[in-house]
Amino acid sequence: MSDRDDSDPDSQAPNRNTLWARTLVSELEAAGVDAVCVAPGSRSTPLTVAFARHPDIEVFSHLDERSAAFFALGRAKRTGKPTPLVCTSGTAAANFHPAIVEATQARVPMLVLTADRPPELRDSGANQTIDQQKLYGDAVRWYADLPEPEPEGRKLRSLRTTVARAVAESNGTPPGPVHLNVPFRKPLEPVEVPGDVPENLTDEAPLGAGGRTESDGTARPFVRTAQGRPELADADLRGVRETVADADRGLLVVGPADAPTPEREALASLAEATGFPILADPLSGHRFGHDDETPVVGGYDGYLDAVGESWPDPEVVVRFGASPTSKVLRRYLESSDARQFLVDPAGGWREATFTATDLLAADPTRFAQTLAEELDGESSRSDERETWRGRFADAERDYWSLVESGRAERLFEGGVLSAVAADAPDPATVMVSNSMPVRDLDRFARPRAADVTVLGNRGASGIDGITSTGLGAGSATDDPLVLVTGDLAYYHDMNGLLAVARCGVDATIVEINNDGGGIFHMLPIEDFEPPFTEQFRTPHGLDYESTGDLYGLDFERFGDLASFRSAFRESVGSAGTQVLEVVTDAEESHRFREGLAARAAEQLE
Repeated sequence: MSDRDDSDPDSQAPNRNTLWARTLVSELEAAGVDAVCVAPGSRSTPLTVAFARHPDIEVFSHLDERSAAFFALGRAKRTGKPTPLVCTSGTAAANFHPAIVEATQARVPMLVLTADRPPELRDSGANQTIDQQKLYGDAVRWYADLPEPEPEGRKLRSLRTTVARAVAESNGTPPGPVHLNVPFRKPLEPVEVPGDVPENLTDEAPLGAGGRTESDGTARPFVRTAQGRPELADADLRGVRETVADADRGLLVVGPADAPTPEREALASLAEATGFPILADPLSGHRFGHDDETPVVGGYDGYLDAVGESWPDPEVVVRFGASPTSKVLRRYLESSDARQFLVDPAGGWREATFTATDLLAADPTRFAQTLAEELDGESSRSDERETWRGRFADAERDYWSLVESGRAERLFEGGVLSAVAADAPDPATVMVSNSMPVRDLDRFARPRAADVTVLGNRGASGIDGITSTGLGAGSATDDPLVLVTGDLAYYHDMNGLLAVARCGVDATIVEINNDGGGIFHMLPIEDFEPPFTEQFRTPHGLDYESTGDLYGLDFERFGDLASFRSAFRESVGSAGTQVLEVVTDAEESHRFREGLAARAAEQLE
């Protein structure tokens, strides 16, 4: 065993693997990486040791690779930069794949470092050896198979360049996952290998061995990548301005922030300049946080399908972000004859009804600011615009009054999400599961000025990794963390609960238990029994109270909304992690949603 201090980056590396891993990690830190998720394994030992001994990088240790990947995903959603993932060779790397798929679909930066066995062992039947080259296919933005470690100046410069490029690609337009496959041969531990690393390496190859530094001596990326912000040509912007200025009935639709949405101030300025209401998805970053003067509409999912011919169609729609969560809103936009502008910085198509008319490859914030300035002085307060905006304001007032009366009337799943949205602290981070929770949040979460950051995995919309994603997001902020999940999603990612203790994340976990897949009550298959109950709703009969003892969590069960709300308010202001299970009946909740929708339709008649 070597007695030299390998934690000192200026010390002589005991072998080439240690040198290689230390160089890779130092380049990541120079590029702004300050945290990493590591799963245990042998082949990744050089990387694990290098990360563990780096003084400026926080290591989150995970026993389950799939949970680790979703934790990194959640942290990146909150920080806007990648938290690298490290695993050993073999199926460990395959377990990253679900989170990588979500990251590419949702445009979340991610950097995957898979340790591999030496090239000659590929296709040889060697233990724990699979084909890891381009393992994730087109799900990654960029891939590189690193050369084997060698203490040579040009190769070290190549390594630093590749790592710097990988971080830049991950943060590019659009952001997404990048995969670096890193082969090592033994010895993997930082043991002394005489003559393996030349003692004069720093003198002979100063750039490769030491990297680049700023004038004050701090590390800087070996290669800096400057990324511009796309904007429209003057003539194209003028065409948009003229269309918007000529329209009396317009909408600003903001979908999930997977495709970047404008900053709040810019969107508020555009709403003021146009006089158009903002229809804000709960995952857009705009359902919450605006002042009361900004016309944010959040109840559209509860009444737009009832307006029929009683409301005229919008004439123009400016859309930001990914496709809205609400099917009601998507159908409303599909059926209208409006001019629809999709604003996307990467020029990506994020509209599956194929009724949008214009794709604008432009930075959303700059576009919103510039368009608002161009419209300055235009009349945004014509009588018809006031009438149009008033329709939404009246519908919102009546709809939210209906929701509040329904919430007081009985316990139903939408009422739980409504209460969470109303009672979440200011500020707070809220992670919401797919299936019914995100849909209920969309329909029943009333806009408010509180700075509530709502996250969800709507890229591929799976229920895997929900807990881990939420805990990863919570690790990146001091805001109180609320995680709302269904019982199947809770079961699916119970391994992720280890991160509460291992990674030091406190949360309020709201688990809505309707004993199976309640969302299937929304589909025609509900009428076919069998196989509906056993093959679709899939009741499990599990009692989750024991997860409290297993993972060291406080667990409490509720059957009424009032006691849940009281416990929720106490939990979000307390230390530790509490699981608040709300027991509901999926079919009754669905029938109650239908009843509220019918009453909303009656109000609009």
